[in-house]
Amino acid sequence: QVQLVESGGGLVQAGGSLRLSCVASGRAFSDYPMGWFRHAPGKEREFVAAIRRSTYYADSVKGRFTISRDNAKNTVYLQMNMLKPEDTAVYYCAARWGYLYNGNDYYTREKYGYWGQGTQVTVSS
Repeated sequence: QVQLVESGGGLVQAGGSLRLSCVASGRAFSDYPMGWFRHAPGKEREFVAAIRRSTYYADSVKGRFTISRDNAKNTVYLQMNMLKPEDTAVYYCAARWGYLYNGNDYYTREKYGYWGQGTQVTVSS
């Protein structure tokens, strides 16, 4: 049984930083895409960042967020700096069991078959 477990969310002031972690179990995703999406109230779940060998970012987080992975630990991270109130959302870890051959597919939530339960990030102004 595959599980993705996120941690690291919390309350932070604008301009602050948080580091999210997502540990996968049940399958080794080391050679496959993993990513982060977020869901804010009243909005659709949206892409944040993804990684396989390259990294992919939403325009809204470029230069502020960094995605990385530790394949030995089957873990993906999201370092979030210069946080803004509009970053407030539930952040979900996602993983795909298989390759993606089109770069645009990394941004598409339907391409990921495994999801974590989410971790709340709240940024106060």
